[in-house]
Amino acid sequence: MAKHSGQRGSRRSTPGGRSARHARPTDQVYRSSFFLLASTVITAALGFLFWVVVARYYTIEQVGLATSLVSASVLLANLSLFGLNNTLIRFPAPAFARNGQITQSIVVVAGTACLAAVVYLLGLPLYGSKLVFFRDEPLGAAAFVVFCALAAVNLLTKSVFVGARVPQYNVVIDGLLQGVVKLVMPTVLVVFGTAGIVGATGAGYAVAVVGALFAMRRRLGFRFDVRTRRTRLREQLRYSFASHVSGLLGMVPMMVLPLTVLHRLGAAAAGCFFVAFQIAALLNAVSSAVGEAMFAEASSDLSRLGELLRRSARIIAVVQIPAVAAVVLGSGLLLHVFGGDYRNRAQGLLVVLALGALAVALRTWANSALKVTQRMRHLVLSNVLGAVLTIGLAQLWAPRGLVWVGWAWGIGNLISGLYAAGALLGRRPAVPQQPRPTAPSAMIPAEGYPH
Repeated sequence: MAKHSGQRGSRRSTPGGRSARHARPTDQVYRSSFFLLASTVITAALGFLFWVVVARYYTIEQVGLATSLVSASVLLANLSLFGLNNTLIRFPAPAFARNGQITQSIVVVAGTACLAAVVYLLGLPLYGSKLVFFRDEPLGAAAFVVFCALAAVNLLTKSVFVGARVPQYNVVIDGLLQGVVKLVMPTVLVVFGTAGIVGATGAGYAVAVVGALFAMRRRLGFRFDVRTRRTRLREQLRYSFASHVSGLLGMVPMMVLPLTVLHRLGAAAAGCFFVAFQIAALLNAVSSAVGEAMFAEASSDLSRLGELLRRSARIIAVVQIPAVAAVVLGSGLLLHVFGGDYRNRAQGLLVVLALGALAVALRTWANSALKVTQRMRHLVLSNVLGAVLTIGLAQLWAPRGLVWVGWAWGIGNLISGLYAAGALLGRRPAVPQQPRPTAPSAMIPAEGYPH
């Protein structure tokens, strides 16, 4: 075990062998952004290949039905987080209580995800009648519940690595390991139809969770610990709840829009929408990664907030704008990989979603800043505004075609981002001075949880 970090001469080593003590503070946001972006891009790229394989082996109707279930599992996983993913980064417990904080968080999100999945399946006759067949198959329904729990724990463990400032583990686990397993499984499970697509996604979650727990044990010294002393979860309940509500509101359109397309335009249109959205997700990955890196770094040192806000905005602009232009110009070629039907039906939608990535970037950057400064009321209001506008406009415009659903997505994100930026810049934010955790005990390696 590492010695107490408060002792003279203790250091936190980085994977490259260089002492983090000697790294320039400004380097860390680039480093974290790089690894988080690499993780997200690899995940999205392998996800792109996953849907290419799925599109080749499954019918467009099966893809349309499966995408609704996959989207639901993502939403339910995020619903179950209770904002604990942000709390683990923003308010980590003292190192001797860190195992307990993480353990409690895992138990809470896994249990909640199971309950939420059951409720979702029971309510399918009300909002997803075309998916009731999946609920009525006991094995499929049970697998869906387990997959939702694994997806939630996977999201939580990603935040553990970000908070510990070792995001490179997410590249290996969530990027490569999960992506490769998902890529292999569709051909193995093709005989199960729609359930095979859902099962392939669930297999990816399973290996990611196992890999994350193994890495947490080896790199961070994590052990399951049910003790609650000084885990700080109760003290940060208000922050966790507000963060949870805002994150959930941001995810709701991602579940509702596929269902809207499915029921208004049919299963084939839903498959086209999902494929286009997955490509656009590669663009949204840029702002998501940089925003998360900025959030983690600013939480570690609040005095650098202004510098980190400017630096992260520059990184997003330099990477995001050329990427959007590339997708707009190459939209037909990208969709051609999936087949002629996808190119003919979804090219206009993909162009609109690519342009909408600029609005998503503004919203993500401003929301990350609001979380750091604990301006939670504005954070929640921003996401309420975005969800209401996106869903309302999608419901109104869906009969006109897929492109109009894309415009609903872009406009909702733009208005939400403008509100969040206005709340952030309207007056100088009062940066809260929260004490950082005390020095770690021998229970956790000092290099695992930097201070």
